[in-house]
Amino acid sequence: MKTNVMRLLDRAKIPYESREYAFSEEDLSGVHAADVLGLPYGQVFKTLVLRGDKTGYFVCCIPVDREIDLKKAAKVSGNKKAELLHVKELLPLTGYIRGGCSPIGMKKQFPTYIDELAEGQERISISAGQRGLQVLLSPEALSEYVRGTFCSLLLEEKDEA
Repeated sequence: MKTNVMRLLDRAKIPYESREYAFSEEDLSGVHAADVLGLPYGQVFKTLVLRGDKTGYFVCCIPVDREIDLKKAAKVSGNKKAELLHVKELLPLTGYIRGGCSPIGMKKQFPTYIDELAEGQERISISAGQRGLQVLLSPEALSEYVRGTFCSLLLEEKDEA
């Protein structure tokens, strides 16, 4: 089955591999997707939509097992403050539902920031625009397609004592 994300990648002649996985309504997390697909967490990226106080909406892609640093996200996007979009606003704004949000093929193209950890990877996995489907593609191809910027977006991991 082809999703809109796959059709857009085909049209742009961007190579990708699609992977399907079982999910439950109780666990829509990217960590679950990575576990089921047998991929390292640092290779599977979740798509977050944020609202900045100056520039409006923007998108961040970060590894599924990490947390976004809202201060870093605000700074790189030209804002003083940024907040995550409420889940109720996701579908009307992007055309995607929670657990199936992709940086590719949203209703409108928003500024997109991809955590710099993606740059060192041969391929990363992102949502194919539907729950239970991922696409693996080159991070550079993704960045070029969405006119994305690689940057530091993550909260520093706390040293466990």
